Amino acid sequence: MAYSVLIVDDSPVMRSFIRRVMTLSGFEVRECFEASNGEEALTQLKEHRVDVILTDINMPTMNGEELLRRLGADGVLKSVPALVISTDATRGRILRMMSLGAEGYMTKPFSPESLREELERVLGERDV
Repeated sequence: MAYSVLIVDDSPVMRSFIRRVMTLSGFEVRECFEASNGEEALTQLKEHRVDVILTDINMPTMNGEELLRRLGADGVLKSVPALVISTDATRGRILRMMSLGAEGYMTKPFSPESLREELERVLGERDV
């Protein structure tokens, strides 16, 4: 099954890298949308239905924490699983993001296999 994905990261290089890693891992992507911050992500989500959101935390305009808060407050968007991908591996940050609604948390750098496994876990729990 192929999935629609939204990648949210302020670095165009990282967005491209995540897209490439998904391809290398064999994860089937039907459509891939991108946003450079949480505000752009919310705009994309108004225009496109996605199966999963991959988001960074530290971004200008609207960071990943606020994005998760906004997703959780939206009756429709709160059903879209979010996977956080960040360089911050502190336990406190991970717990905070999970408490805000993230369904998974990965630290950079990561392997294609670990990204695929985490995406399959998150999507499998939602029966997408």
